[in-house]
Amino acid sequence: MAGLQPQDDLLKMSHGETWKMQHERLHVKHRGHEAMHAEMVLILIATLVVAQIVLVQWKQRHCKSYNMVTLLQMWVVPLYFTIKLYWWRFLSTWGMFSVITSYIIFIATRKPLSRRTPRMVYKWFLLIYKLSYAVGVIGYLAIMFTMFGFNVFFRIKAEDSMDVGVIMLFYGLYYGVMGRDFAEICSDYMASTIGYYNMGGMPSRNLSDDVCAVCGQKIFVDVDEEGIIEDTYQLSCNHIFHEFCIRGWCIVGKKQTCPYCNEKVDLKKMMNNPWERTHVLYGQLLDWLRYLVAWQPIIIGIVHGINFSLGLE
Repeated sequence: MAGLQPQDDLLKMSHGETWKMQHERLHVKHRGHEAMHAEMVLILIATLVVAQIVLVQWKQRHCKSYNMVTLLQMWVVPLYFTIKLYWWRFLSTWGMFSVITSYIIFIATRKPLSRRTPRMVYKWFLLIYKLSYAVGVIGYLAIMFTMFGFNVFFRIKAEDSMDVGVIMLFYGLYYGVMGRDFAEICSDYMASTIGYYNMGGMPSRNLSDDVCAVCGQKIFVDVDEEGIIEDTYQLSCNHIFHEFCIRGWCIVGKKQTCPYCNEKVDLKKMMNNPWERTHVLYGQLLDWLRYLVAWQPIIIGIVHGINFSLGLE
C-alpha cells in the first residue's frame, strides 16, 4: 500500500501543480547540459540563416520552380500532420477544397479557353479569399476575446474559446494562402492562352481599346450584343479593364503589373475606401505565412537531423 501513495498524491494534485512538478523534473533532467543546449541553439540559428539565404536566392533566380515547390509543400505538409494526428475535420475541408480547385484549374488550363471561364475562376478564388478573410478575422477576435477574459461573462471555458479561435485563424490563413497561390497559376495560364499577356516577353496579340486583356471580352457591350455590362477601371498606363477582372488579377491573383504592358500597379489607388486597403496587408501576411507553413517544418527536420548526427539530444 505504501508504494501506491505517490500515485495517489499525483491524482490529488491540480493541473497547475502537476505542470509545475513536470517542469521541475525537466530542469533536473537537463541540468549540466548547458553547453550542449547552447550548441543546439547555434545550429538552429545557423541553419535558419543558411536556409533563408538559399530560399531567397532560389526565389530570385528560379521564381516559377520555387513557387511550384512551395505550393506543393503547402498542400502536402498539413495533410501529413492531419492524417498522423487524426484531424478529420480539417481533412474533410481540405478534400472539398482540393476537389473543387482541381476542377477549376482543369478548366482554366484548357485550350481553347471558354469565354466564361475567367469569370468563373476569379469568382471561385474571390469566394475563397473572402471566406478565408472572414474566418481568419473571427478566429483572431475569438483569441483576443479569450485573452481579455470576456469568455467568463458567457460561461465559456478559456480552453474551448481559445481552441476555436486558433483553429479558425489557421483555417482562414491556410486556405487564404492556398487560394491565392492557385489563383496566380490560373491567372498566368488564362492570360497567356487569351494572348494579351506574356510573363516572359511580348504578348502574342495586340490589345484593342474595347477589349479587356484579362478575360478577352469586350469592355463596352452594345444593346444587341451578348455580354456583361459592368464597371470599368483604368490603370495609370491608360489601359482599361473590367473592374471585376482587374481586381481579380491584382488582389486575388497576386499580380501587381498591368496584364498587357507589365507596368507597375499601385494597389492602394485601386482601393476605393480605407477598409479595402486591409486586403493589401492581409495579402502580405499570407505571403509570409507561406514560408512558415511550407519551409519551417523542413528546416526544423534538418536541424533535428544535424543534432542526431552529432549525438545531441
